[in-house]
Amino acid sequence: MLTRPPVHIVDDDPEVLESVSFMLASEGIATTCHDCAEAFVSALPELAPGCIVLDILMPGMSGLQLQKHLHENGCRMPVVIVTGHGDVQSAVAAMKEGAIDFIQKPFAKADLMASLETAWADLARPAPGEDERSRARCLLARLTQRESEVVAGLVKGQANKNIAFDMGISPRTVELYRANAMRKLEARSLSELLHIAFLAGG
Repeated sequence: MLTRPPVHIVDDDPEVLESVSFMLASEGIATTCHDCAEAFVSALPELAPGCIVLDILMPGMSGLQLQKHLHENGCRMPVVIVTGHGDVQSAVAAMKEGAIDFIQKPFAKADLMASLETAWADLARPAPGEDERSRARCLLARLTQRESEVVAGLVKGQANKNIAFDMGISPRTVELYRANAMRKLEARSLSELLHIAFLAGG
């Protein structure tokens, strides 16, 4: 039997998490379950490359906001959007951000599997070294906008005081953002932080 990459399910409805996970397990497909977008972002660096089954309407960061966040940060795991509140505008927004498919709840197992087959085919086309670059991008996707701005300044070789001036904040606040960014990126030094940033841009 062909081993498929795992499917990462992001939905705030525990019944959906359980049913989709069970549905895929019956096909021998490994899954991980995440009850909100923030939990998924936090877990991203430890997740094996796979596909994302993503709900649109969730408390906090919505599915579309998460998809946009991942897309902007270069995390290219293919996404299948599922929702009980589908409309044309949401479908267009999802596709614009690179969704593989858009299906409405309740959906048939065959529909989900067909979408996942397309997603797996997309996943199977990485460039050499893409796994490592993808992990770096997923690490960067953990950062807030302000933390990302600090990292961008560091990549340009700017000192904390220059970054602070450009951002209109104090050098001390830059230090806090920098420390948070290093923790989220699991970087023990500035050189490690820069390596992750350069790798993600490659």
